[in-house]
Amino acid sequence: MSTHETPYFLAEPYTEVTVLEAPEVPTVVSTFTDHPMAEMAAAFDSTFTALFPALEAQGIQPVGPAFALHTRMPADTVDMEVGLPVDRAPADQLTSASGLALRPSRLPAGRIAIVSHLGSFDGLGAAWGSFMHEVSAAGHEPALPFWEIYVTEPRPDMDPATLRTDLVTLLG
Repeated sequence: MSTHETPYFLAEPYTEVTVLEAPEVPTVVSTFTDHPMAEMAAAFDSTFTALFPALEAQGIQPVGPAFALHTRMPADTVDMEVGLPVDRAPADQLTSASGLALRPSRLPAGRIAIVSHLGSFDGLGAAWGSFMHEVSAAGHEPALPFWEIYVTEPRPDMDPATLRTDLVTLLG
């Protein structure tokens, strides 16, 4: 990817399943293991409350929207990283003022499939089912990890129908 190309996580909405070669992207994340699905909002809130001040203190700049990268298929609990793509990864783990551990990680390089979900978070389960079906029907094999990119930053006064979440899976 040249420096003049728009990164896949900043491109226009993907109205159909699209296969791309993605570069590795440095990130800073908080890691959650066996985290209850019912408490996902708390994971996001604690991460982003801590993350922005910690990055600023290190002079590290976010370069794209927030994401959640899943390292296993969710059930009642999830294993995930919640964070931001950054201009450079810190050399070591950061500890926020609240004591939350933030560590360098990455969005993986490789062949990915991506599609944009336009609408509320309530529709994500159905969107994932449709996306994975389309990926498989096109002859591709979805692989772990998979991730959601929260392109539209949620605000209390926004219309949930205007949210854009990109769904991404690595291809095996």
